[in-house]
Amino acid sequence: MIIIILLVIFLAADLIAENCFMLCVRREKLGGDIKIVQAADLHKRRFGKNNKRLCKRISAEKPDIILITGDLVSRSCTDLSTAEATLRALTEIAPTYLIFGNHETDFSPEMRDKFIQIVINSGAVLLNNKTARLRIRGRDISLCGLELPSTVYKKNGKYKNLDTVDASQIHDTLGNKPDCMTILAVHNPLFAQSYAQWGADFAVCGHVHGGVVRIPFTGVGLLSPERRLLPKYSKGNYTVGNMQLLVSGGLGKLRLFNPPEIVVYEL
Repeated sequence: MIIIILLVIFLAADLIAENCFMLCVRREKLGGDIKIVQAADLHKRRFGKNNKRLCKRISAEKPDIILITGDLVSRSCTDLSTAEATLRALTEIAPTYLIFGNHETDFSPEMRDKFIQIVINSGAVLLNNKTARLRIRGRDISLCGLELPSTVYKKNGKYKNLDTVDASQIHDTLGNKPDCMTILAVHNPLFAQSYAQWGADFAVCGHVHGGVVRIPFTGVGLLSPERRLLPKYSKGNYTVGNMQLLVSGGLGKLRLFNPPEIVVYEL
């Protein structure tokens, strides 16, 4: 009985710490000096007023660019003032790029327009189905943003018979793979094979929240937002064909053994 009580206390303490206080930095050294900081899946989580603690942690990394890979807010949000203040603070640190996640994709037309306007006002760049050609530390980089249709996440109110994404669809949206190092920012890692077949050198994703619960000592996530057990890509660096798939465990939503994180990539 004592062991059970201690276990419950430990789980409760970890749950409170992760969901109220912790903010981790995960570093992925991938053979270069171009530094990208990824923030994913913030949703309704706040790290200090207007996310000042989050912005301070990102600023300390001195990134070349900041990449927000979707779900900066939740679909139920009507007040976007914190999101706007956060974006303004981030753009003062480094050029900031973002894409839509499934929550922004689910916005009403009115809220979608409102969200796009705050992005514009903040100085950040929305890369929904667009490509930015960058020159960083003497190297040409194409940063491509892909917005996925809502039906790959939920269809007719259910998580069954979801649509998929293949390389030809990506080509129809973004064209040919650019002739330089190409980073594809896309919310959902599920279609990694298609991203690799299109030609991305790196795909930077979030969405899965690290599997919500990380099974201790295994590096395995338990559940995806589509209610699928043991998702294949939940958090970390995966090799898919000739591509590196980079998946953040994210910042918001309930989590256990899965601290909220920003990820620093050196490419």
